[in-house]
Amino acid sequence: MKKILIIIASIFLLVQNICAQRNDSVSSIDTLSHLSPSTIQSSKFAKYQSSDGYHFKSKQLVLPTILIGTGILGLTSDWMESQNHDLKNELTEDIDTRVTIDDFSQYAPFVSVYGLNLCGVKGEHSLRDYTAILATSYILMGITVNVLKMSIREQRPDDTGYNSFPSGHTATAFMGAELLRHEYRNVSPWIGVAGDAVAAGTGFFRLSNNRHWFTDVITGAGIGILSAKASYWLFPYISKRILKNKPRKNAVAGY
Repeated sequence: MKKILIIIASIFLLVQNICAQRNDSVSSIDTLSHLSPSTIQSSKFAKYQSSDGYHFKSKQLVLPTILIGTGILGLTSDWMESQNHDLKNELTEDIDTRVTIDDFSQYAPFVSVYGLNLCGVKGEHSLRDYTAILATSYILMGITVNVLKMSIREQRPDDTGYNSFPSGHTATAFMGAELLRHEYRNVSPWIGVAGDAVAAGTGFFRLSNNRHWFTDVITGAGIGILSAKASYWLFPYISKRILKNKPRKNAVAGY
């Protein structure tokens, strides 16, 4: 039971660490507080040039690097391997049937952006722009996950294959949670918290269903977060070169 509590606490610690990154949005809210809605809307393109979300900052790499680095360390560390097996035994010893909710919950965070928009709760980007960001994230995440799976060929804990490392379900879920957080960071932080909780739950079910080791899950989380962040770093170029978005004449510089 103690180890189950440890694993749950470890996964949800990811949520708290991700939530701590929301401080970047405070300055954006203060900047916008004295602007009219029409002025805010007209500044959409200008913000791609100056907003923190679109500029690479080394501190944004801290959490993904810790998660991915710890997971990779687990591939060569006897101690980490023993922890993987101990956690597997604790989580699966009393479970007779598999709960497949993680096959669907992995998509819930990024799909929620479309649902919220349809309900009238607009995010930071239009659905067209968000779809481009999502596609970029998914491509980056998918390539990274599959290259690692084919290269490392880690055996799954249920012995069904050699593609355990890293967890693609968890990577997808945390990628979507980071996108959801970013899109609604100026609307309500609780929207992002909900996405983080769903992502953490997805990771937990991958463990309890005996489909992944703990190191697979935390590496997948790191890859998902990093892929989403990278898509926003690339978006100014995509917006200009591929989507052909044009800056408006009355755009407010500095947002």
